[in-house]
Amino acid sequence: MSSIVDALYELKYNPFEYGPYLASFYTHLDDSENSLLLAQLVIPLCSHPVYSHKLSNSNKRSSIWTVFDDRAKLYDLQERIDGFQALTEQCIQYCLINDWLSINEQQLSLGKRDGADSVFVHKKSAEKLGRLFSGHSVVEIYAFLGVKPR
Repeated sequence: MSSIVDALYELKYNPFEYGPYLASFYTHLDDSENSLLLAQLVIPLCSHPVYSHKLSNSNKRSSIWTVFDDRAKLYDLQERIDGFQALTEQCIQYCLINDWLSINEQQLSLGKRDGADSVFVHKKSAEKLGRLFSGHSVVEIYAFLGVKPR
């Protein structure tokens, strides 16, 4: 029975489906140091039933304080980060292999590759999350969300 559940989980949560989320996020995130640490927030927030909707409906005037205003709904974010850690790592590898993203080892950051925009299907919620996180430090984002990087 557990093998059926595992197979269904892998069908729903796989790097082919969620790789474009990371690519869309980093395409719209300003270059910053240690941005690699933000990758583990993308899938848990963009697949969250409440925040995926809030992210999709955000606009230019939205900020991380207005989108993530109800802290009670973030109660399971740390568990989601831990649960999606392996998927996030697979998605990063998938994006690097497909030349959607590039890695800067000195700054520990991921960034978009030139010409990669037209290759993958853009994910609206991930793009808006990248815009919301732009201009904020990694430490500030993690402190605001109340989670710890892994």
